[in-house]
Amino acid sequence: MDAPKIKKESKNKIRVDFERAPLWERVKGKYFSMKFVKDVVYKIFRLVLLVGVCFVILYPYISKIADSFKIFPDFQDVTVIYISTNPTLEQYKYIITENDYFLALLNTFLVSASTAFVQTLVCALIGYGLAKFKFRGRNLLFAIVVLTMMLPQDLIRLPMQNMFCRFDTEHPIGILINKLFGTQVRFGVGNSETWVKFSGFIPHYLLSITGFGFRNGLFIFLLRQFFTGVPDELEESAYMDGCTAFRTFFQIIIPIAIPMLITVFIFSFSWQWTDDFYINTFWTSAHWTGDNSIPLLSSGNFVTKFPSQLTSMYGGSDKVVGWDAYVNAVSGTSTILIALPLIIAFIFLQNKIVQGIERSGIVG
Repeated sequence: MDAPKIKKESKNKIRVDFERAPLWERVKGKYFSMKFVKDVVYKIFRLVLLVGVCFVILYPYISKIADSFKIFPDFQDVTVIYISTNPTLEQYKYIITENDYFLALLNTFLVSASTAFVQTLVCALIGYGLAKFKFRGRNLLFAIVVLTMMLPQDLIRLPMQNMFCRFDTEHPIGILINKLFGTQVRFGVGNSETWVKFSGFIPHYLLSITGFGFRNGLFIFLLRQFFTGVPDELEESAYMDGCTAFRTFFQIIIPIAIPMLITVFIFSFSWQWTDDFYINTFWTSAHWTGDNSIPLLSSGNFVTKFPSQLTSMYGGSDKVVGWDAYVNAVSGTSTILIALPLIIAFIFLQNKIVQGIERSGIVG
């Protein structure tokens, strides 16, 4: 049997009686009750749990940031744990100057932004087609798109390398590019220094334009889910006014999909920024050495290249105590410099990301 409900008038009377009671009775009734004890225990447990989880997640970042301000003698002093005895910015200074940080930052931004823009546009077209156009095999095609999200990257690395190594002699587009830029050119290896320098970018753009780029399966899925929720009446009204499918897409659908497109662009930009899959697949040593070198933040060369000035300052070697830890700290500082632009972008764009995910229909 359900407990009787307390009427609003009874609640008001109980509250008035409690306020008129003596101070000690009110304190006793409020703080010396089992309900108060349970609330305090629950809040303390929740606070300890959240602090512990946050510490586990944030500790690696806190440790890297603390190590980035240390000098080499700090790694030889066992009493120094987090705070340096002589905080300095020398790690940042020599990494920026010797590793061409700002040039790598510009190159990485141009590649990431252009690739993300192409991927966003192409995935929007594909997602819109899968959501709004009914044709035979549509569900099978969408299932293949979802399947690409589950394939490990290492599974497709070798086939991609083989395809692009013979791309200029076996594929019509590759043959055309080959005739425009020179003979017997392979992606990553060629007889022209300029070609070698920029040839690693071509697979990025070809894969993005054709819808097979980095994480494109996820982007198509997100946009398809969003376009499925767009009312068909909007398109029908546009068709009645004489709009074509492309005009309807660019003038009617795109403006209402801006939050979702921004989210996809941010995801694509971020993953391309820190990508090492394409770098290791399409870029050879010719891109990182000599006159053909082109610095990128996402390259392993930027992270592992230890500034020679620090070596000359401390005369370090593997046999010196603390040197390996110092080398790891400098590598961590390089990682901080790589991630810093993304952190700044996330601070200003996090609302757009949340808004886009909410409108995708994935979360309810």
